[in-house]
Amino acid sequence: MKKIFAYIPLFLTAIACTNDDNYSWDNFVDKTATDTIRINIVYNGTSVNVTGDNYGFVTANGADVTVKSSTNSFLQLVLSGESNDGSLLIYSWRKNGVLLNGLNLTNTDGPAINNQCGKSFYVTSAEGTTNTLTDGATYSTAPINAKGDTIDQKATLFSEGQIYFNGTGTLNIYGNAKNGVASDDYVTILSSTINIKVDSTGSNGIKTNDGMFIKGGNLNIDVTADGARGIKNDARTEISGGTTTIITRGACKIETIDGITDTTSCAGIKSDSLFTMTAGTLAITSKGDGGKGINCSENIELNGGSMTVKTEGDNKIGKPKAVKSDTGIILRGGYFHAECAKSWACDNGSDSDEPEDRVTIVGTPVSKTIGKRLVEVSF
Repeated sequence: MKKIFAYIPLFLTAIACTNDDNYSWDNFVDKTATDTIRINIVYNGTSVNVTGDNYGFVTANGADVTVKSSTNSFLQLVLSGESNDGSLLIYSWRKNGVLLNGLNLTNTDGPAINNQCGKSFYVTSAEGTTNTLTDGATYSTAPINAKGDTIDQKATLFSEGQIYFNGTGTLNIYGNAKNGVASDDYVTILSSTINIKVDSTGSNGIKTNDGMFIKGGNLNIDVTADGARGIKNDARTEISGGTTTIITRGACKIETIDGITDTTSCAGIKSDSLFTMTAGTLAITSKGDGGKGINCSENIELNGGSMTVKTEGDNKIGKPKAVKSDTGIILRGGYFHAECAKSWACDNGSDSDEPEDRVTIVGTPVSKTIGKRLVEVSF
């Protein structure tokens, strides 16, 4: 009985990590978690060359690659080459990752990379390489997994689990139909240079459900669609390093559903929980009508680093705000610059007409300028 119960947690963990049950425990590769299985996938137009796949994890239909990993090890897929009609779909029982080693991958009818494992997904850009991922202008019907469920296709680069970006190379992501990057968990930027550009037919730069954490690297986001957000986060946002630049170019998005009209404005960062910044550099420019720089449901707190936020759009439909919080804008350290061409630079939910009431300064800054359309504070 002890042996039976000892295997139950492992079984449950395995099921939780994959959205495809088309596995057999007879094929389970029993290796320690410290081991790494590395498989090389080289894209070559309408085909791929695979080496290192000793367990038969990889199948290919032209340049559309499916990986079904039944290993307890960390699986790393080394991706290189080029295809204008290829993709990568991953099912895994454990955390896994891709090492981008000079990859140029376009999927004409869906995501370039789709990770269907609910555990950590590491996206590493190799030193000295430039890598590019592009989705199609329209998505075809999503594949069906072994349970009969349609799998998610939410972005050029999508993961059911957490995404960690690292490495010293460059990753360019182009979104034509949906988001540039999306995770049903959280996204962490550790290092590398990531350039995300989303067309007017697409949506957000980064969409994440459970948190956005920027700790290093260089992140550049440019979104064009009406109502799009550079970063759309349903949870907490933390910036503790790196250099982040976000531009939104779209106007307000107006939709009428069941007779009810809803207006959504663009935002550099839309966060549905606490926003904190302790280090690094953040620069946001929102150009369209009613655009917002940062739009947060809870406090926006600056404790260090440099934050510069500007809105340049008109106020014919929406109300532009450089930095907007429903509960409070609190400055304790660092450099803060909020500038709005047509409305309030800072909005903390107060109805006061006094600019000083719309931001809270803790401590004694070296300099400060507080007005309706410009707030600049330096500690």
